[in-house]
Amino acid sequence: MGCQNWHQKLQQNLTRIFHVLTITLLSLLLPLSFLLLARLSCVNYLLAATTTTTSKPSFLFSIILYTNPALLYLLISIITITTLIHGLTGKLTIHKDFSSSNDDLHQNYRPGLYTAWILICTLQVCVGLGIEGSIEAGIDGTSFGVERSLMSRIVFFLGLHETMMYWSRVVVKPVVDDAIYGAGVKEEKYWWVGRVGIGFGSLWWWRLRDEVESMVVVPEAKRELLMEVEVADFIGWWLYYLVVTVGMVRVVKGLMWVGVVVLCRRFRRNSGDEEQEEDGKV
Repeated sequence: MGCQNWHQKLQQNLTRIFHVLTITLLSLLLPLSFLLLARLSCVNYLLAATTTTTSKPSFLFSIILYTNPALLYLLISIITITTLIHGLTGKLTIHKDFSSSNDDLHQNYRPGLYTAWILICTLQVCVGLGIEGSIEAGIDGTSFGVERSLMSRIVFFLGLHETMMYWSRVVVKPVVDDAIYGAGVKEEKYWWVGRVGIGFGSLWWWRLRDEVESMVVVPEAKRELLMEVEVADFIGWWLYYLVVTVGMVRVVKGLMWVGVVVLCRRFRRNSGDEEQEEDGKV
C-alpha cells in the first residue's frame, strides 16, 4: 500500500513538472517570435542596403523571409492588441472555456480550445523554422550599435512580459491542461507563473535585450538614409510601440494600485485615531 502511494505521488510530481515545462516552453514562443521579427527586419535592411551580397540567406531562412512573415505579423498583432484591450478593460479574451457545461455536445465541440491549438501550432512552426534558419544564416540584430533609453527598455520589458503572460494564461495553459489532464479538467494552481517569468528573464538577458530593438531602429535608419520604408518595417515599428503601450498601462495600473493601498491605510489609520478619541471622551 505504501509503495503504491509512493508511486502515485511520484507520477503526480512528474506530471506537474512536465506540465510546468510545457507551459514555459510554449509561453516563450511569443518573445521568440519578437526575436524572429527583429531578425527579419535586420536582414531586410541588410539586403536593401547592400547591392551585392557575399552570402545569401539559406533556403530555410528564405522560406520564412519571403513566404510567411505576413502570417507571423498577423498572429503577433492579434495577441498584442487583445492584451492591450484586456489591460484597459479586462473583458476581452481569445479563449473561452466551454468545458464547464454538462452538455455532451459542448464538451466535444469547443471552438475556443481548437482556436488555441491552431494558434500554438502555427506560431510554433513559424518561429521554429525562422529561428533555425536565422541561426544557419548567422543573422542577428546586434550589428546596429544603437540602444534605446533605459526607461524605454524597462517599459518594453514589462509590456512584453504582460503580453507573454496573457498568451500563456489564455491560450497556452488551456491547451496544456486539456492535453495532460483531459477535457474539462483544470490545474488551478499558479506555481507555474514564476517558472515562465524566469524563462522570459533568461531569454531577455541572453538575446532579446540586444536584438529586439532592431524592430524600431531599422525603420528609423531607413528614413534617415532616405531608403524606402516597407510595410513590414512599419508593422514591426508599430508592434514595438504597441508593446511599450502595454507596458505603460501596466505601470499606470501598478501606480494606481499603490495609491489605493496608501489611501486605504491612511483612511484606516484616521478612522482608528477618531475611534480612540471618542473612547477617550467617553
